[in-house]
This record gives sequence, C-alpha cells and structure tokens, in this order.
Amino acid sequence: QVQLVESGGGLVQPGGSLRLSCAASGFSLDYHAIGWFRQAPGKEREGISCINSSDGRTYYADSVKGRFTISRDNAKRTVYLQMNSLKPEDTAVYYCGADRTRARCSLRGYEYDYWGQGTQVTVSS
Repeated sequence: QVQLVESGGGLVQPGGSLRLSCAASGFSLDYHAIGWFRQAPGKEREGISCINSSDGRTYYADSVKGRFTISRDNAKRTVYLQMNSLKPEDTAVYYCGADRTRARCSLRGYEYDYWGQGTQVTVSS
C-alpha cells in the first residue's frame, strides 16, 4: 500500500527554521519524483519544491528559493524540506506528493498521484 506521511510541522517565530519529513512506504524513491506543496487558508495549493528521482536535481518556487532546501534519503525512503528564514506568509499546511510515472519532477500538483495528509506550519510571533 502506497503511503506518504509528513511530519515536522509546528509553530515557529519569524526568522526561525523547521525541517519537514515525508516518509514513503509501499514504493521506492528511486523511481518516483517527490514534490512539496502548501496550501494556506483561502488560497490555492502552491508547488514549492521538488526533486527528481533519476538525478536528484531540485527545483524551487521563487517564493522559497534561497530559504528552503529539499533533499532525500532513498535508503530511509524519506524526503526532507529544510525551511530557514521563515516568514508569516509561509504559514500553511504542507503536503508531499509522489509522481507514480515520472522521474523528472514538476511543481504542478495535478501530475502527482499520491499525497500525504499534510502537516501544519505556523509562523508567528
């Protein structure tokens, strides 16, 4: 059974850091691109980062470039999102998604087949 489970969210002050984890089961990260998305109340889901399964190349939305870093540990079947210099506008529910058919990732949510339940990130003083 394919499953993605996010963890690591919480409340953090502006300028702080969090590391999110996306633990995968039922499939190998060797063959599936993984993306991180977020959705704030009243806003559409936003693709913020993803990582290719084939070559590990990473991509970022402009809104997080230079502050967030995606990485993966295939042996642990886990993808991480290190978030630094957090801002109040980063407040959202963060989701990871897995693309069943593509090795090259994208920030388009409709290309992803599996999703986790999400983890809340709140940036506030």
